[in-house]
Amino acid sequence: MRTLIIGAGIGGLSAAIALGRKGHEVTVIERDPTWSVYGVGIIQQANVVRAMDQLGVLDRFLDAACGFDAVEVFLPDGSKVARIPAPRLVEGKPANVGIGRRALQKVLGDAAKEQGADVRLGLTATAFDDDGKAVTVALSDGGSEAFDLVIGADGVYSQTREAILPEAETPQFTGQAVWRYNFPRPADLDALQIYNGPTGVGLVPMSADTMYMFVTTPEPGNPRYPREGLADAMRAKVAGCSPQIRALGEGITDDDGVVYRPLEGVMVHGDWHKGRIGLLGDAVHATTPHLGQGAGMAIEDAIVLAEELERHADVDAALKAYRDRRYERCRYIVEASLAICKGQLGEAPPVDNHKATGEMFAVVSQPI
Repeated sequence: MRTLIIGAGIGGLSAAIALGRKGHEVTVIERDPTWSVYGVGIIQQANVVRAMDQLGVLDRFLDAACGFDAVEVFLPDGSKVARIPAPRLVEGKPANVGIGRRALQKVLGDAAKEQGADVRLGLTATAFDDDGKAVTVALSDGGSEAFDLVIGADGVYSQTREAILPEAETPQFTGQAVWRYNFPRPADLDALQIYNGPTGVGLVPMSADTMYMFVTTPEPGNPRYPREGLADAMRAKVAGCSPQIRALGEGITDDDGVVYRPLEGVMVHGDWHKGRIGLLGDAVHATTPHLGQGAGMAIEDAIVLAEELERHADVDAALKAYRDRRYERCRYIVEASLAICKGQLGEAPPVDNHKATGEMFAVVSQPI
């Protein structure tokens, strides 16, 4: 089929690869004319390593990443209480990886283009006309084109979702935000390190010599921080953390190196499509980062979507089957991640990260 994917992020590019490998003629449009990506990193756990193998990009993905096979959990005072081995789902390959977001975009973008995807930047969809046989899409450059299938992979504030499912759930601010910053990687950092407390902290190896820190903080009222002084603000957020985190915090000095994002989530419990227009990734199940599975769920969506479109001659049936396969797994990730968030905020019982991480590994290790 001739397929339009709206959004050239992780989910959209994964869909372009998966669909391209099955013979679809894929066009990807992306609002950002510069196709820019944050300069910090992202955790990709065992199920993503498996998914990259299914997409045929595993070797180049691992070449751009840093593998690790465990998660270490620390108390707020800095004492280590657990080292949790992560399951290896691809024989001979690391369980998990950390990777720079720009490096990941290059891996996925290059592969999508190699599969024949036409990636167009600075372009959005402004209207849809689905006549049951094709979707005519009005584009922001004034043109219009017809497609057999349209997939909205346009994020938590998806305009595609608003257009086709105006009654669906909408994103809600969780009360927390996440701060990220890159550091030199210590030689002994061989795992994802998670520090519990009202201010949650994680250290993620990203390359042989680079790691990044993420910090989740309560942010009542969802404030906005000016760019000037952002490093000072992040440094202040870790001032009450463990000694090792406070010491690292002294290296947060570059305002432009800080990435700050309020944490918003959404879980669409009803349909994920209407007619020949479907949704994937954050557009239907945006999660907080506490279990490191937001991107993983979007990548898995892409693979399942391509499989169901191959299995069903009818687009509506394929999109329904895709949603039915993905719903419970994605709901679990959204709700379990939010439970950690609310526990850190004191709005719910605190969650044992050791137990939650082990449960998450058990769930995502299952076939998609």
